[in-house]
Amino acid sequence: MVFPDIPSQQPWIPSFLYHTHTHTHTPTPPSSAETKKAPTPEKSLGFMIRAPSDKRIAMFSPQYYAACTAGGIFSCGLTHMAVTPLDLVKCNMQINPAKYKSIGSGFGVLLKEQGVKGFFRGWVPTLLGYSAQGACKFGFYEFFKKYYSDIAGPENAAKYKTFIFLAGSASAEVIADIALCPFEAVKVRVQTQPGFANGLSDGLPKFIRAEGASGLYKGLVPLWGRQIPYTMMKFSTFENIVEAIYKNAIPLPKDQCSKKLQLGVSFAGGYIAGVLCAIVSHPADNLVSFLNNAKGATVGDAVNKLGIMGLCTRGLPLRIVMIGTLTGAQWGIYDAFKVFVGLPTTGGSPAPAKK
Repeated sequence: MVFPDIPSQQPWIPSFLYHTHTHTHTPTPPSSAETKKAPTPEKSLGFMIRAPSDKRIAMFSPQYYAACTAGGIFSCGLTHMAVTPLDLVKCNMQINPAKYKSIGSGFGVLLKEQGVKGFFRGWVPTLLGYSAQGACKFGFYEFFKKYYSDIAGPENAAKYKTFIFLAGSASAEVIADIALCPFEAVKVRVQTQPGFANGLSDGLPKFIRAEGASGLYKGLVPLWGRQIPYTMMKFSTFENIVEAIYKNAIPLPKDQCSKKLQLGVSFAGGYIAGVLCAIVSHPADNLVSFLNNAKGATVGDAVNKLGIMGLCTRGLPLRIVMIGTLTGAQWGIYDAFKVFVGLPTTGGSPAPAKK
């Protein structure tokens, strides 16, 4: 994917939201008497936002965290929705391995029984759930990374930067999974039980009638077990991989590299991190699918039926491909959005200060 170089100073608020005046005629120059009058305050135009005089976003300002939150929505929501067919086959391989024996046969079974349309069953809870998760994951990660760095102080933050990445990403994911969990519960049920519901609009009330509102959070602890290690690996390895690429593979400091090169580094670092994430979080992913598929199911039931080896390996090759591509695309989209609004890409050491 080729990304154009984009000017570094652009507003984070879309231009169509700016509070500006439009005219359909050439204005008449004011008289000398009118120019002496004090300016009158302009009336508020409701939700419209006045264009800022300085359109740059200050680092770690409220606008900065808002931009990171928006980037997280785009990066997670769109990518997870795009891989819905892979996710659907993976979930069914985890729940019913006798019927969905392999990736190829799994796609064949779905195509035969449900047609092409069946490959995107559950896309709405996927889009909404992972958009909410992405907003919290990336927005709060940037917040907690700065917060913990300030607590540690400049010297310790640099010395123990990996611990900062791990703590910041874990803290963010705890919040993000609370937002994701209800959508994930409905998604798994819709995808693995044909006839249960068509999607979120009918699946959510049906789920609540069957198991109560608390049932939507039955899989929260396993979800934390899957997502927190995944996110810690995703963010810490990405940050360190990107820094290593700039340090060892690129002869120029990061801020002297083109935006296209920086975004390429973001995708490569994200893909490598995603492969590691998939391996670390896969046993918990099998648990989440198992628990959300059957009423009253327990972790013990999952271990007895799948076995420890099954929990660690069932559906893993497909998940490595899916999560590697997904994570690479997420970091690419997230950093592309940051570039678009005039922010630097994530990771990498700044250029050394001149003496």
